Amino acid sequence: MICLWYDGTALDAAQFYAKTFPDSKVDRITHAPGDYPDGKEGSILTVEFTVMGIPCVGLNGGPLFKHSEAFSFQVATEDQAETDRLWNAIIDNGGQASECGWCKDRWGLSWQISPRVLTEAVFGPDRAAAKRAFEAMMGMKKIDIATIERAIKG
Repeated sequence: MICLWYDGTALDAAQFYAKTFPDSKVDRITHAPGDYPDGKEGSILTVEFTVMGIPCVGLNGGPLFKHSEAFSFQVATEDQAETDRLWNAIIDNGGQASECGWCKDRWGLSWQISPRVLTEAVFGPDRAAAKRAFEAMMGMKKIDIATIERAIKG
């Protein structure tokens, strides 16, 4: 199970992930049995949830620790519509665009929205096509599949 630290917003984050990503849901909410440094008895202490089939727990630990790009969820998308839907859901909900298919949600958690065609090209046997796809990706924020496919073909 992956433990993700939140500043009192674990339930909000889990609910957003559950409605946004396939095979995702909120599983269990636990309340603090007593006061703790950043919360009171009865406050939501942890939220167990599943994101794309990956079990997680959100800990409402307070403001001490923040998410960083050192950890991210990688989401393999099938087409531009799915890529756009997930990217826009994150960005339009207070997130932030980054480079090469990366973005952060409003809680600071990083996501890689990566179309399968890009991943298959970059790691495929045609090294020239891999280089072209990689170079095309380097100039993007949200991945544009049509541009990647043109780069693959040369």
